[in-house]
Amino acid sequence: MKFFVDTAEVDQIAELNDLGMVDGVTTNPSLIMKSGRDILEVTKEIAGMVDGPVSAEVVATEADDMIAEGRKLAKIAENIAVKVPLTWAGLKACKTLSDEGNMVNVTLCFSANQALLAAKAGATFISPFIGRLDDINLDGMELIADIRQIYDNYGYDTQILAASIRTVNHAYQSAMIGADVMTAPPKVIKQMAEHVLTDKGLDAFMADWAKTGQKIL
Repeated sequence: MKFFVDTAEVDQIAELNDLGMVDGVTTNPSLIMKSGRDILEVTKEIAGMVDGPVSAEVVATEADDMIAEGRKLAKIAENIAVKVPLTWAGLKACKTLSDEGNMVNVTLCFSANQALLAAKAGATFISPFIGRLDDINLDGMELIADIRQIYDNYGYDTQILAASIRTVNHAYQSAMIGADVMTAPPKVIKQMAEHVLTDKGLDAFMADWAKTGQKIL
């Protein structure tokens, strides 16, 4: 499973990248706003840090404008994936941009039907939003499973990018279902290393080691 980091904070990306935990990065207008950086500047910096895809999102709502913005974003670096919303206009933009050889991440997916349309339009990635479905008492994991089944049924190459991941359980369940990629905030990725029994066991080892009076260094 590929790990994408969902942030525009370069320091957080660098820390995880040094550990080999970054296969790509996703950004969106909200994350750019939080970073306080210029979108073109920070996207170029991130794309230079990581080898994998870096999603940069258009902000236009009409297809022609999305295409123009997407072409500009794609010129930032070879590893840019243009991010478009799953609207009819977004699908038109996806088709054009993907036909031109660009990676396209179709975002804000909330149904299997939407995911099927995105695959037909040539999307490189489809981003179903798990957490936001959970917010309205729907099971985001059911959507991941449904998309996995449909894509496997027909051999679509579009990669399932589990998004809006908020907990370590989201990460685990996405991996079990077979999502190709998950994108999560740095905090969630770090939390995946945590377990109460690990902490308890380490405390016991340290207490016993202290009793030996020995040192390794």
